[in-house]
Amino acid sequence: MTQHPDAIERDLAVIADQEARLVFETFGPATAWDIGCRLKVRAEEKGLGVTIDIRTATRPLFHVALDGTSPDNTDWARRKSNVVLHFGRSSYRIGLALARRGSDLVAEQGLALRDYASHGGSFPINLRGTGCIGAITVSGLPQRDDHALVVEVLAEALGFSPAEFALPAR
Repeated sequence: MTQHPDAIERDLAVIADQEARLVFETFGPATAWDIGCRLKVRAEEKGLGVTIDIRTATRPLFHVALDGTSPDNTDWARRKSNVVLHFGRSSYRIGLALARRGSDLVAEQGLALRDYASHGGSFPINLRGTGCIGAITVSGLPQRDDHALVVEVLAEALGFSPAEFALPAR
């Protein structure tokens, strides 16, 4: 990831705000289905070939691989979700923070890259009063775009304007 340090800092600040504010009061299979279907429709409207995966630490709740994806996208989604479930933060935020330090998951945490990917596209399912209970993941686009798609749909589902949560233009 070769971003200018100022761009990394701006994105990190916005992502921290996204995570603090995009919080659910309740979350279960019906909510996962709603968010997953919204993501699927949005991806299809934009002609995006992505895999969408929503899971808690103990079970999958929604999964679809749209036209244009491969089994690799499903594996990327699993690995990015594992980062969210491990750290309770978005995979993009973890990846940016590591890049800022010139490090990676192996060096800092000893996490196997076959099971963890600190690339953008997985966002924590934060439950008010509890914290991270799962991950909403998109895989198939450049990592910043994967992250942005999840946040856009999540903001709408929670009654916010997506523009409030958009990453800064580059």
